[in-house]
Amino acid sequence: MDFSLTEDQQSIRDAVLDHCSRFSDEYWLERDREGVFPHDFHKTMADSGWLGVAMPEAVGGAGLGITEAAIMMQAVAESGGGMTAASSIHGPVFSMQPVVLFGTEEQRRRMIPSVLDGEHLLCFAVTEPDAGLDTTRLRTRAERRDGGYLVNGEKIWISVAQVADKMMLLARTTPLEEVERRTEGLSLFFTDLDRSRIEVRRIAKMGRHAVDSNILFISDLWIPEQDRIGAEGEGFKIILHGLNPERILLGAEAVGLGRAAIRRAARYARERVVFGRPIGMNQGLQHPLAKCWAQLEAANLMVMKAATMFDQGLDCGVEANAGKYLAAEAGFEACHTAMLTLGGMGYAQEYHVERYLREVLIPRTAPVSPHMILNFLAEKVLDLPKSY
Repeated sequence: MDFSLTEDQQSIRDAVLDHCSRFSDEYWLERDREGVFPHDFHKTMADSGWLGVAMPEAVGGAGLGITEAAIMMQAVAESGGGMTAASSIHGPVFSMQPVVLFGTEEQRRRMIPSVLDGEHLLCFAVTEPDAGLDTTRLRTRAERRDGGYLVNGEKIWISVAQVADKMMLLARTTPLEEVERRTEGLSLFFTDLDRSRIEVRRIAKMGRHAVDSNILFISDLWIPEQDRIGAEGEGFKIILHGLNPERILLGAEAVGLGRAAIRRAARYARERVVFGRPIGMNQGLQHPLAKCWAQLEAANLMVMKAATMFDQGLDCGVEANAGKYLAAEAGFEACHTAMLTLGGMGYAQEYHVERYLREVLIPRTAPVSPHMILNFLAEKVLDLPKSY
């Protein structure tokens, strides 16, 4: 049992932090104010090969694991880029796993390299307005036609769709009333985001303004059969393989953002002098910050345990969900405590902690709420009756 990063893992962390240091807090504040996607950051990460950290070498990746991806994404958030920086590259890091695991050799060669090198931007189109977490109730319909599928429906909370030209789409190919199990009849596609057939409507939201969230209105979108990933009707099983990595990466990002907030708050507490002494001498400020540090580091252990188990091929659903829950809660308290430490200046954009606080609500809320995670843990760990 070793809780330390390996030499290679530490090198990844150091290299990513160094890379991200080119993009200051002021850079991210400007992107947030303008609501403009950080194309230059995305391009430099792609050019440096970071988007393929967990992808096989055969398709242009580094051939490393989700553990290394988590270390990388944590460093990205911790650098001060927060969820904006992380979300701009989050998709390519794990969303192409279905193609790796279930795609044909031709699909892997055709689809993956251009995402990893930054030529194409993708969005992940699963969630729908009336389905929420009940993915089996998706209504977007992909009707079989000669040579492909005709798709109609709506998707919501789809990130990056304003700038993406590719999308991973989950749609129902067999009506719900015609399948034996609700999890059957869903199919997964990786295809072009055809704006002549898809209206992309931006959702005005609280934070992470530079990485857009959207509603998609899909009308008679044609998808050729060669863009379907895996067998028809097996889409739900396929996307399940990506749920734990997504939770692990979000947990790592929440820890990183929490660390950034505590670092900035501690520096302010050392430098801010009131009544002739630094405010950091007051235990009323010391104790909350120290508590946040402890909670973040404890949460990080669970996140990295989940990542290690995933890379070892072990079932890590409990650990991945627990890690995401702990990290998001600790990250939120860290960002909130940092804002309180700065007092009135914590509310000012120029000190950045208000941006951190707005952004940390993302891993706390998505892709699954803390309440649903607790439901899951109660059922799977404590053997309590399913409550939903």
